[in-house]
Amino acid sequence: MRHSLPRTPQFYVTAPQECPYLESKVERKLFTSLNGPDSERLNDALSKQGFRRSQNVLYRPSCIDCSACLSARIPVQSYEFSKSERKILRRNRNLLRSMESPIAKDEHFKLFKSYVLYRHENGGMAGMDELEFASMVEETSIQTFLCEYSVISDNKKKILAVSLTDKIGDGLSMVYSFYDPNLSYQSLGKFMIIDHIKLTKELKLAYLYLGYWVKGSKKMNYKAQFKPLEVFSDGQWCVVVDGIPFQSETIMGDNLENRANTIFLPNNQKD
Repeated sequence: MRHSLPRTPQFYVTAPQECPYLESKVERKLFTSLNGPDSERLNDALSKQGFRRSQNVLYRPSCIDCSACLSARIPVQSYEFSKSERKILRRNRNLLRSMESPIAKDEHFKLFKSYVLYRHENGGMAGMDELEFASMVEETSIQTFLCEYSVISDNKKKILAVSLTDKIGDGLSMVYSFYDPNLSYQSLGKFMIIDHIKLTKELKLAYLYLGYWVKGSKKMNYKAQFKPLEVFSDGQWCVVVDGIPFQSETIMGDNLENRANTIFLPNNQKD
């Protein structure tokens, strides 16, 4: 399935580097910039083709000998919460959700730092400083917001979890989420996804995009627990059955990696 691109983006491929998810694997990324008046249309089109946003860059895996990383999304309108998911909702019923402008605050950074040092101490984000964190949150040319989850104690608001979320043409996309690691018993990571399913339904949108689901990665196993789950494989969205991903030689039916460093002509322009 192909989707027409609204402008003429230029695509590049990164140099190979160690894969953060699978041992003994090397990753490459195909990427393009996200700037200008057509940013939202370009983001919408490429999100449907398995791309993700990071600041003002759109990217997707372009690995030579591996296709384990598959973009994942939940079709929310037909989604029914399981018994365990309803239990998580009840456990966190005292949390207040607020949708805020994408402006980084000191409280956000402190929460983010405690989360990554606990969950991803050896990951690439562990060394981020306040300026880099602010760039991650604030550098966006599309509709982005911070979904804050907080409690009120002694007339003061305390933020326990945050999701940086994009609103795209057919859904919401959870760009990055973090929470208080001392509250693991509340299952805040899963709760934010469950609540985003509710929010996506409220906004009458079709999908909640979760980023990449990686076969064989323990860090990503939780995404397969949400059913139905769709992954982008062989140029189309497919339903994951019993936690088994669809295999594909190329994630993009269009094979964009073979056209890196070339310019895409708009639909109304000829060679």
